[in-house]
Amino acid sequence: MKRVTLIILIAAFNLLFIQPIKAEIKLPAIVSSNMVLQRNTTIVLWGWADAKEKITINASWLGEPINLEADKEGSWRIEVKTTDSKAPQSININSKTSNITLDNVLFGEVWLCSGQSNMQQSVRGYDGQPTFGSAMATAKSNNVNLRLFSVDRVGSKTPLRNIEKFKGWQQASPLSVTNFSAVAYFFGQQLQEILGCPVGMIHTSWGGSTVQAWMSKEALGPHQNINLDDVDITERTNHIPTALFNSMINPLIPYTIKGVLWYQGESNHKEPEKYKTLFPAMVKDWRTRWSIGDFPFYYVQIAPFHYGNNDVFQTVNNTAFMREAQLQCLDLIPNSGIAITIDIGEENYIHPPKKKEVADRLLFNALNQTYDYKTIDYAAPIYDSLELKDGGILLKFKNAETGLYSYNELTGFEIAGDDKIFYPAVAKIVKRKHVFAISDKVPNPVAIRYAWKNWIVGTLYDANLLPASSFRTDNWDDATQVKK
Repeated sequence: MKRVTLIILIAAFNLLFIQPIKAEIKLPAIVSSNMVLQRNTTIVLWGWADAKEKITINASWLGEPINLEADKEGSWRIEVKTTDSKAPQSININSKTSNITLDNVLFGEVWLCSGQSNMQQSVRGYDGQPTFGSAMATAKSNNVNLRLFSVDRVGSKTPLRNIEKFKGWQQASPLSVTNFSAVAYFFGQQLQEILGCPVGMIHTSWGGSTVQAWMSKEALGPHQNINLDDVDITERTNHIPTALFNSMINPLIPYTIKGVLWYQGESNHKEPEKYKTLFPAMVKDWRTRWSIGDFPFYYVQIAPFHYGNNDVFQTVNNTAFMREAQLQCLDLIPNSGIAITIDIGEENYIHPPKKKEVADRLLFNALNQTYDYKTIDYAAPIYDSLELKDGGILLKFKNAETGLYSYNELTGFEIAGDDKIFYPAVAKIVKRKHVFAISDKVPNPVAIRYAWKNWIVGTLYDANLLPASSFRTDNWDDATQVKK
């Protein structure tokens, strides 16, 4: 009995001196030293602590400290105004349990880059599939005003609040650039040089991924059933609906960005009509969640590639239908732009090596539409109307203010009559701004298609060498192509 009493007394004595364990403040992975915060705007700082923890934030550019309190679940967030100062800044976050200082923080332009393997392709390239210009780009990459952040490939069945694996904010250098997205790097490096301010590039992509994987449950749910209860998240993760949004996009919100670059579509190339619904829905959902308005969303049209069969004229196996769908998304997504790649594909490689050209065309969109460089041409020629003339078809184009151009003769045009059978056509540029096509096999043409196959090399440009996309003037679903 005395022993039991003694044990109780000791336990009671110990309880008097046990202090509750205090959790230190935790920040999201994206909020750290060396980061770039979007300049001249209101950004969000957020994190986690003990419930009702009192927190003080001292930012070097603010005159007074910010005092706040975590909510009853321990989450906290605060809006902070930034400036256009180019000087490195610091942020101190202090509480009873924590004293965190973030150093070497810059104000600048922040872009998020996502998609599948063509966005993922690094400056170094893939084995046997190079990125042209890699060696020189890497050698010249040292830049204290260009910062890079990479999200590693992880999937989740439910939305995560923080990134599980990542490469934190790094200054651009030969070491950090070589394995970073080539499209993202070339875009960011040139944007930094042109604007003369810091630039931050956030890369989060996964090769072979579908658009469905990058959509939230709320955005995708109206279009298809989602039940991941029995799904193995480690098997074909990049094809699991919502899995990449949950782990590779959601944890980045609400980090303030200027806009998004997107290079994806190959994994959805057999469902162009569905893509026209899902892709705009994804963009709308991302914008809603970020709550910073309809930020710029610039994307890349998939490039020509053999895809195992070039004799699939009127089926969804013909990626011309997907290129058409992506072009039509311009009218479905406000504040968007497209980079056409019809001239820089590779017949036997789905990863074209000319990533700088892709980045250039995205950059032209950003410079003209986002940064008000209105003298920079960004919009490729788009079919506008046709006129039946002299036994052929005369085509007129939008976005051809300075005229049309071809390095050599025009190729890839086919015309059809009422029988809906397409024959190769001879085409030429007329008066430097129209295209005339004719075929002796089609005396009464009514429709024309251009670059309407998996593998093709585009030949039609505007005078600034922006290539025209695949297009058709018909909407037939029963057209055929003459056998050569």
